[in-house]
Amino acid sequence: MSGTVLKEKYELLHEIQKWRFRVLELVLFLDTHPDDNRALEDYNEAAKRLHSLQRTYEERYGPLTNFGGAPSGHTWTWIEELWPWETGM
Repeated sequence: MSGTVLKEKYELLHEIQKWRFRVLELVLFLDTHPDDNRALEDYNEAAKRLHSLQRTYEERYGPLTNFGGAPSGHTWTWIEELWPWETGM
């Protein structure tokens, strides 16, 4: 994987992490404020954005998790990816 592609991959992964955090925070807020319509709208928008980013990542680079969230269209390559401590990031 070229340096540019690797950089794009990790930028997309970072964006996914930011949106996951946003979704989680909204879930926790909605647990205590279930009637807050603005928070529910924000949650739905954030969940859609997160889903879109995850789909884009998985189409380009493969599954984000090995728990059945994405089918493996090629050979089983999960184990061939760099581990977080191997990336130097």
